[in-house]
Parts: sequence; structure tokens; C-alpha cells
Amino acid sequence: MSARSSSLVLGLLGQLTDAAPTAPDDLPSLLTCLAQVPDPRRDRGRRHPLAFVLCLAACAVLAGAKSLAAIAECRSQILGRVVQ
Repeated sequence: MSARSSSLVLGLLGQLTDAAPTAPDDLPSLLTCLAQVPDPRRDRGRRHPLAFVLCLAACAVLAGAKSLAAIAECRSQILGRVVQ
């Protein structure tokens, strides 16, 4: 990790610690936030909404995935459970 990227993280953490506490009902859901991310993909290859793809990736990382292969494996496990 470069010094520049870590200094950005420290700066953002400082802003978070100065922020007033927020009630959980006042916060948007993760899916709502991810739905605001612009989708750079072409229409031709899209199977799933970008927010869904990003949410699955975030869940996989929170579950311990550390690579794209691990995220893909986690995605398969999650979708396998949903389909059954």
C-alpha cells in the first residue's frame, strides 16, 4: 500500500470520528448506495444489475474472500443456496 493511499484512509477515518452518531433508520441500505454507482458496462453483456453484482462482491469480501476467484466461489455458493 502506498503512503498516499493510506493517508487518504486516515483522513477519511478522521472525518468519520468527527461525525455525529446517526440512527440506523436514517442510513440508506448498502443496496441503495450501490444502485447509485454508474454502470460502465455495455448493454450487450449485462446479465445482472451492477448493484447486485457489487453487493455480492461486498458480501463475499466480508465473508473473507481475498481474490476474484474466492469472490466467484462465494457467489456460486450464495446463488446455489438461493436457487434451492
